[in-house]
Amino acid sequence: MLSASCQTQLELVNIAFHVNGKALLTDVNLSITESGVTAIMGFNGAGKSVLLKIMHSILKPESGSVLWGQQPCNAQHLQSQAMVFQKPVLLKRSTKANIDFVLKQRDVKHFELRDQLLERVGLTAKMRQAARALSGGEQQRLALARALACEPKVLFLDEATASLDPASTAIIERIVTEQAQAGTKIIMVTHDAAQAARLSQQVVFMDAGSVAEQSHSHNFFTNPTSEAAKAYLDGQIFIPT
Repeated sequence: MLSASCQTQLELVNIAFHVNGKALLTDVNLSITESGVTAIMGFNGAGKSVLLKIMHSILKPESGSVLWGQQPCNAQHLQSQAMVFQKPVLLKRSTKANIDFVLKQRDVKHFELRDQLLERVGLTAKMRQAARALSGGEQQRLALARALACEPKVLFLDEATASLDPASTAIIERIVTEQAQAGTKIIMVTHDAAQAARLSQQVVFMDAGSVAEQSHSHNFFTNPTSEAAKAYLDGQIFIPT
């Protein structure tokens, strides 16, 4: 967990990132509120997932700074974070062993937390089943439970409900809401505007590798200011003039 002196507010200053000479992020500046749910939205290829990975230090920006509570990211910050990817990466072990692995890494010698997490995600009855034999929705719920076993202060979700069944989506959305209310900062990439409207308090809208706008969710969904965001919410393809 972050200490009281390490605030969870995240600032990105002049972030740039290229791959094979192509700019994926250009001059990204934004400030993420330190509570609630922040949704990162935008068209395909806008740079959302790259931005999330830079926030979580999976990728290193070519230039610019990532600051947590006005401090550069350090080991303490990283230990306070967890991430769930669109495609879950699970160990070749049982459902419960996937969570036990995380708890052992944290030197947690009791497993009540594991049982509580499996109950929260509806997998108690399948705790002894091979994790990779679970359905897609069940695997994603397990990935979320495993992330929560880290007891993160900040939880990153990269399209965590994409292509999931409605039941799994509902469970994940419920847990996101509960965790945010309990004080976990949630930063999530989603293409689902309805989901973002339900869950988030802040929206960061990306367009062509830059932040097109950043606002309170209510303002974004009722009165977007950028032409790209207006086109996105109207279900149109945005072509800059």
